[in-house]
Amino acid sequence: QVQLVESGGGLVQAGGSLRLSCAASGRTFSSYAMGWFRQAPGKERECVAAISRSGANTYYADSVKGRFTISRDNAKNTVYLRMNSLKPEDTAVYYCAAGSGSGNYYISGGKPDYWGQGTQVTVSS
Repeated sequence: QVQLVESGGGLVQAGGSLRLSCAASGRTFSSYAMGWFRQAPGKERECVAAISRSGANTYYADSVKGRFTISRDNAKNTVYLRMNSLKPEDTAVYYCAAGSGSGNYYISGGKPDYWGQGTQVTVSS
């Protein structure tokens, strides 16, 4: 089992940037593909970025491609989401997730096994 704790959310103006971090417990972090999901009010939770166990492969939703970058540091048990050129429609609670599926599985709608508690990102216009 793995426990996930997100940080780095906040309020930012449109066009600004934020970096989210997710620290994982346990010694098996590198055995999990990781994903960042978000859920806006009244909408379903969606995967916006995912990364393979080694970090060699990354996957993005069309809505964030070219603006968001997912990365991981297996030595630090941490996954990151760098968000640039933020838009008001990026406002949501962002969740870190882990599981035995692949990054491609998550970005295609598959569900991970473990979730963090979420961090709020608000983009003002």
